[in-house]
Amino acid sequence: MADVKIKVLRYHPDVDTEARYDSYIVDARENMTVLDALFIILTEQDQTISFRCSCRLGMCGSCGMIMNNKEGLACRTKIAKLGSEITVRPLRNLPIIKDLAVNMDPFFKQWQRIKPYFVPTEEAANDFAVIPPESDRREIIDQNIDCITCGACYSACTLVSLDDSYIGPAALNRAYTLVADERDQGTKQRMEVAAGEDGVLRCHTLFNCMEVCPKKLAPTWSIQKLKTRAVTAAFKGGSK
Repeated sequence: MADVKIKVLRYHPDVDTEARYDSYIVDARENMTVLDALFIILTEQDQTISFRCSCRLGMCGSCGMIMNNKEGLACRTKIAKLGSEITVRPLRNLPIIKDLAVNMDPFFKQWQRIKPYFVPTEEAANDFAVIPPESDRREIIDQNIDCITCGACYSACTLVSLDDSYIGPAALNRAYTLVADERDQGTKQRMEVAAGEDGVLRCHTLFNCMEVCPKKLAPTWSIQKLKTRAVTAAFKGGSK
């Protein structure tokens, strides 16, 4: 492969008055990822550049960023698919700590609102695996359970950009995986949040979250299922 120009957004809120782009030339090799290129820049050209990574296997979600105007994981995004000039910038809708590293607190604040943990019923507490792995009921839960909380969908969500009080696709997707689990008894509390003022009924169904999810999940599908439950409950007078 030929040399590739990498334009990286640089911004340190404690020092800079505005963001800028710095350009670097990297000798792109076969199967090189954007994360590989960033490490080359860091070690060989500019030791002041900041970004996050951990597992480098697409499992931790910490290297989420925007590459050529699309969210993704830098460790799983190949240079060859992006062309000879690549623009890299931090995720949207999250405060920049420095350069490509963002503060994930707003994302996890919304995540916590839907009580993202399993609350077992008495029966489930005594016999946890009451849903056979091969059953249709388990398949419903499994469809969107592999979220790695990378924040890509939160960044791509137009509604979050317009109103940061919106819960966001990742948290709502997590809410549905728990609501759909008959072993969990937190449905009432979660639905009160999910169907509330900042919840699913505000989703514009633009599918941005689905387009950028590195795990190929479908948060929009989960949101639609929650919408159906919310509307059904409203017609029944607010019952579960």
